[in-house]
Amino acid sequence: MAPTSDESAPLLLAVTGMGGVGKTALALESAHRARAEGWFPGGFLFVDLRGYDDDPATADQAVVALLDALGVRGSDLPPTTARQYDTFRTLLAQRHDRTLLILDNASDPSQYLPLLPGTDHHRVLITSRERPDALPVRVIALEALDPDESAALITRALHYADERDDRPTREPDALHELTALCGHLPLALQIAAATLRRRRHRHEGIASLVEEIRAAGDPTTALDNGSPGTDLYGRSLVLRPVLETSYHRLREDRARLLRLLSLAPDSETTTEAVAALADADTTSVLAPLEYLAAAHLVTPVRDDRAQGSMPRWRLHDLVRAYGMSVVAGDAGLRREGEAARQRVLALYVRWADAATHRLRRVAGGQDSQGRFVTRQKALEWLDRERAGLVAAVRWAAEEPFTAAAVELASHLAMYLEWRRFFDDWITVAGIARSAAHRSGDRIAEARAWDHLGIAMRDTGRAKEAVDAHTRALALFRTSGGHAGEARSWNNLGLALLSARRLKEAASAHTQALELFRAVGDRLGEADAWGSLGISLGAAGRPEEALTALARARDLYQAVGDRLGEANAWANLAFAQRDARRMNEAIEAYGRSLEIFEEFENWYGAGQTLEHLAMIHEAVGARDQARAHYLRACDAFTLADAPDRATRARAAAAALA
Repeated sequence: MAPTSDESAPLLLAVTGMGGVGKTALALESAHRARAEGWFPGGFLFVDLRGYDDDPATADQAVVALLDALGVRGSDLPPTTARQYDTFRTLLAQRHDRTLLILDNASDPSQYLPLLPGTDHHRVLITSRERPDALPVRVIALEALDPDESAALITRALHYADERDDRPTREPDALHELTALCGHLPLALQIAAATLRRRRHRHEGIASLVEEIRAAGDPTTALDNGSPGTDLYGRSLVLRPVLETSYHRLREDRARLLRLLSLAPDSETTTEAVAALADADTTSVLAPLEYLAAAHLVTPVRDDRAQGSMPRWRLHDLVRAYGMSVVAGDAGLRREGEAARQRVLALYVRWADAATHRLRRVAGGQDSQGRFVTRQKALEWLDRERAGLVAAVRWAAEEPFTAAAVELASHLAMYLEWRRFFDDWITVAGIARSAAHRSGDRIAEARAWDHLGIAMRDTGRAKEAVDAHTRALALFRTSGGHAGEARSWNNLGLALLSARRLKEAASAHTQALELFRAVGDRLGEADAWGSLGISLGAAGRPEEALTALARARDLYQAVGDRLGEANAWANLAFAQRDARRMNEAIEAYGRSLEIFEEFENWYGAGQTLEHLAMIHEAVGARDQARAHYLRACDAFTLADAPDRATRARAAAAALA
């Protein structure tokens, strides 16, 4: 804001941001510093326009206050409004010392446009919750603080009051949790700090305030209950009224959209999902979303990974909590919210199903919905939406969302395993299992137990995996799901194999094989042959293992399951390596690698390359081994498996 000799500094500057973000504090602090630097020898004039109060100040009222600050009052005050404005502008025009005019807390341009000086000698700083997009104004948009800044704000506030207050040092985790509950909003942080100062003589620390806020469910209510009064500028330290005034100023269609957006499963929502919430098309929701963004109630977020796409929309945590509380307090709005959640959940189910089908297919063509032209596009969509998809599955705990959320969990299984997001998979499968049990859907419950077992096995929890598959098997048996029973036998066998219960594993796979044959499921039969081959190899029966694995490969080829074929080639190669048939193993691994790369299954490709490297290292081909380790490192990096990538890189370095 520093003036320059060529008068090039902006004449009109606006500081904007959501309520409580610190616009007034920044404006006044900047004004004091600018005056100290000599930028404004005439000082600054300040008027609070109270734009979001029940009775906002008009420009006519503000000009009287400004004239009073300039010494024009009482009998000297012109009798008419027009003459008051003339006098104000004349005084500023005659004022040689540059002055800064701060018009604080404006909600509408009509409050401040008549107050502009009419001279380029002085500067004007406006603060508002809304961007003045229609005016040629330099805008500085404030956002919430970052986590470290938030923690520092509370720490300083406590130390200023009592330098012996060491609660931030003693409770760093609770401090950061508190700042997150405050949404890193300066006003909320001020209230939290003031509440902690008031409690400095209690034995409870920061964690007790965190517990209170969490127990209340709505941070705005919990914080306001402990609000200690006013800030440095005489304004009440209350949070909910700030959000209420912004909400109540909205036109009904915009207020409805904000309410519905607060019900979205994640804090960031695509334009398409917002349209589903609103039961509208994407084009019609853009204008109200852009208005809400101008009012700093939502924030548009561009996704660099999705070039040319519409933005995502981020809702501040406290605005989200407020919107949810508004819906919860009205029966009609609750019904409207349930319908909106059903629509967005149906959208997620449809697209997750399409994306999963795309992952299973070879290159070329597209999914049945016509959305995902390539597997990479399907993965990109799933990656971007993962947080929202997982959050939507959590709705399974509530009626009437249970069935759709359980279905969504099932559609996500392949992706979560593909990307190795096992923590998310365990969460999703656990929620689906509990929800299906409550609703009495035994087949869905069994399927969820199976998914839970696979995820546990992949994270080294073999004993828990055995228990999960045993439960799935029992449910499929009592529900008449013969194909599911066969698959559970196969999964149970793999879990038993991980637990080194080799004889039981082979028996389980044999049982699966017989059941798959009985129901005519050739793909399932291929799975069972492959699993049986692995068990036989682990039990020291190499020739039987090779026969079983070759049968699996042939069946996968016959039914056209390319990913199954890739795994079969890899398993066959492993058995051939154990049988010292190195050339055959190298050829089989090569066939496996070709398919994994075709499907962009980089974890499978990384494993295959690692095994190829080991074979070449074993036969003394160090250069080829090193090259394969380096390629494995690249594949594991693409698969987001940094530990495996590091291990492969280290193996390559050892051969340098």
